[in-house]
Amino acid sequence: MKLTRRRLLTIMPAAGLVLGGAAYVRAERSPFYEGSVSDHFDGLRFFDPKLDSLRGPFDFWRWQFTRERAEWPEHAPSPFADKPPRRVDGRNLRVSLVGHASFLVQAGGHNILLDPVWSERASPFGFIGPKRVNVPGIAFDALPPIDTVLVSHGHYDHLDTATLAALATPHKPRVIAPLGNDAAMLDADPSIAVETHDWGSEIVLSPSVKVTLAPMRHWSARGMTDRNKALWASFVIETPAGRIYHVGDSGYGDGFYFRSARQQYGPFKLALLPIGAYEPRWFMSENHMNPEEAVKAYLDSGAEFALAHHFGTFHMADEAIDAPPKALDAALKAANIPASRFGRLKPGQVWKV
Repeated sequence: MKLTRRRLLTIMPAAGLVLGGAAYVRAERSPFYEGSVSDHFDGLRFFDPKLDSLRGPFDFWRWQFTRERAEWPEHAPSPFADKPPRRVDGRNLRVSLVGHASFLVQAGGHNILLDPVWSERASPFGFIGPKRVNVPGIAFDALPPIDTVLVSHGHYDHLDTATLAALATPHKPRVIAPLGNDAAMLDADPSIAVETHDWGSEIVLSPSVKVTLAPMRHWSARGMTDRNKALWASFVIETPAGRIYHVGDSGYGDGFYFRSARQQYGPFKLALLPIGAYEPRWFMSENHMNPEEAVKAYLDSGAEFALAHHFGTFHMADEAIDAPPKALDAALKAANIPASRFGRLKPGQVWKV
């Protein structure tokens, strides 16, 4: 296949899934984490103790030269735009989709942003990489005071240093992330108030809200030499309205991590589960669930409700923009689960309890 300029522009954004978005130039220094050996850290790299191996560079290039990438529209605007209240108190819960994997969660008088990305591209570059097809569902200036930010892992569609730096001055939020992810944040802006924790760590955010880091099946990188040198995690958020299980990115595997989360941290009022960036399955299945697997994860977790995310904003893989919600509808019907139990919001839409 001839590597035309257009083909290179297609390959480079996709490299973000495998090389953290910096396939040719390292845009950010990412120093390596140093810590004690554990059951998921060998002294140099983090690993999934339930997974023998992940797809490597050879598989990535095989994908690039054989892929059948569905076309996306340049713009897919959402008809919604949220203007959230300053606080949500009592046993109320308000969840707003910003876009992709970014949510605003309001509960117990505490405001939490999950994997916030307001940047135009999920990339280390301003001129290339997956570009938004819809604007954030909450205008940045319309945000209420942000108390806490939870960042699940270091990929550019989840850890956006520009957004974190923009939040640091007016909001001064406490930023919670898995081990090693502070390096990229502090390198971008030392004023980001980040703290990093291991799987199983419980952090009190307020008298009525706390968060626990839990395992998920994924990996991490932001450059060419830091693969799996920072950890990834899901979050269990305990609020007066119930527990929220937020999974930023994960493969399904045999469902062990979802059943384990239910046993250790449940019951859950709400699970936030990714359903996009899953094609082709031979390459993506270890990293990203498809909608059918997300339904299995929902059942495994035992959550009362679920909301889908990780689709419809950034073109990260090969499926069409409308494929994930259509496949989710089919999977719910096949499992005899009412659509009201597993919602799919557009940016700016709100889910409430």
